[in-house]
Amino acid sequence: MTPTLRTERLLLSPYVPADEEDFVALFQDTRVSRWMGDGPVSEEEDRALFGRIFTKVYAGDLFDVWAVRRDGELVGHAEIKRTDAVDGHEIIYALAPAAWGAGLGTELARALAEYGFETLGLPEVHATVAAANGASLALLERLGFEHVRDVTEDDGSTTRVLTRRA
Repeated sequence: MTPTLRTERLLLSPYVPADEEDFVALFQDTRVSRWMGDGPVSEEEDRALFGRIFTKVYAGDLFDVWAVRRDGELVGHAEIKRTDAVDGHEIIYALAPAAWGAGLGTELARALAEYGFETLGLPEVHATVAAANGASLALLERLGFEHVRDVTEDDGSTTRVLTRRA
């Protein structure tokens, strides 16, 4: 079961059904979704994804997925999960544009990495970031993540794989 985590300014807790509209709004914002997975998808696909968090991820205790809140408002999304793309556990995070520029991304990514090391006992955690996403790359490098390789995607773009060791 996904535990609740707290940082100085953020509360990471499992989603509840009432979060659906805020989740869909976050993922439908192209400033956010352009950096997530394969990029923006339809509202219907985001609603289906939200449903799968409950019916697949939480029901099967597959991996940890959090709603990220600040002062009670949903301002982001976070995950840590095993993935073959990095042959290990990857942290995934997104913040709403209104939460950008205040250091919350650093706080969130740090909390995810620490959870991986301290709670899951991982020797390393990974992140995959589009090469064009300079803000996320800089954030992760400040936290001690090191660029280990590049992956050329089907569309010709480059994804950077970064790793931080415990």
